[in-house]
Amino acid sequence: MEIIHVDMDAFFAAVEIRDNLELAGKPLIIGSLPGERGVVATCSYEARKFGVRSAMPIHEAYQRCPQGIYMRPSSSKYQEASRKIHKIWDTYTDVCEHISLDEGFLDVTGSAHLFGGSDAIAHEIKRRTVQEVGLTCSVGVGYSMMSAKLASEEKKPDGFFEIPTPQDLKNLIIDRSVRIIYGVGAKTAAELARIGITTVRHIYENRDVIGGMFGKHGKQIVDLADGIDDRKVMTPAKHKSIGTEHTFQTDISDFDYLRDVLLLIARKLSHDLKTAGIYCCTVTVKATYAKMNMKSVTRSKTGDATNKAKDIYKSAVELLEKIEKRPIRLIGISVSGLTKTPSLQLSLFDTGEDDKQDKLSDAMLKLQLKYGSNIVKTVSELQAEKRME
Repeated sequence: MEIIHVDMDAFFAAVEIRDNLELAGKPLIIGSLPGERGVVATCSYEARKFGVRSAMPIHEAYQRCPQGIYMRPSSSKYQEASRKIHKIWDTYTDVCEHISLDEGFLDVTGSAHLFGGSDAIAHEIKRRTVQEVGLTCSVGVGYSMMSAKLASEEKKPDGFFEIPTPQDLKNLIIDRSVRIIYGVGAKTAAELARIGITTVRHIYENRDVIGGMFGKHGKQIVDLADGIDDRKVMTPAKHKSIGTEHTFQTDISDFDYLRDVLLLIARKLSHDLKTAGIYCCTVTVKATYAKMNMKSVTRSKTGDATNKAKDIYKSAVELLEKIEKRPIRLIGISVSGLTKTPSLQLSLFDTGEDDKQDKLSDAMLKLQLKYGSNIVKTVSELQAEKRME
């Protein structure tokens, strides 16, 4: 296989700096504001020098870097930049797995020869990203997903690196922490450390021990350390689900307001589905209750395949009615059962209203693709978005 991994450099912060050069060279932290409940979404490399990192509680980030510039995310700008980035990737292969707005895998095994090889594609992606989007990215080329991912991390920011063979990978990581292995998180690393296994070299020296401790997962750890990774790049329709959540700064008891928030989320998911050319069969609503117990509940509904915001929203509202009416800290929707084929229903009593709605939806999508997903909003959506600020 020939796999490319692309990872944008400090994506949210980079977009803000691109649009306001006065922020360049300063410790910029994107996420919640100091004093609010929340975490760091991303930060500039200048902020990282103070120990600030993604997913860090905002209060801890402020303790480390009180002189930083704190900004809330500008979702519409990031989505528009992401759309342009993904469009560049799609030029070189139809086998793209978009991990997030700013990260993805490309399987160019069948197309690399058309563009002069996988390394040529990687350099062209870097060049076009700067030229067309005004941002830098780090790109890795490998023979597998893990090798490509590690390669992209090797020369950040604005880097390029290649790991062409399993032996090259083993030579690179042999004396690094076990955490470099895909699937070895903090808990697994702590269990390994208790028996003296802290580096990849230790994995090689204790293959049977690791297999005995972790079973199937242990074998996977050993295989990945050996450079064996048979995972396939998955196109969007093969993903299990996509979703969006929103965490409120104060707990919400107003369920009319929650319905408006669900409308905003449904529109975003509809936009994502239509952009990818796919449909969903199952809608799931997730709610996390107030800080007292932080209990999360989910409710799901399966029906005809759709990518329409009104269908997703209708199901989400029905599911919202089925959960207990208590103050809520987080609300979200995910869609699953993804397919490339819509469900077509014809009715003897069809008045043509749905056809009008579909044409209006198509027109809105064209505007969203051209100007960003927030170009058209209803009054309820504007009110909900204002309260979410």
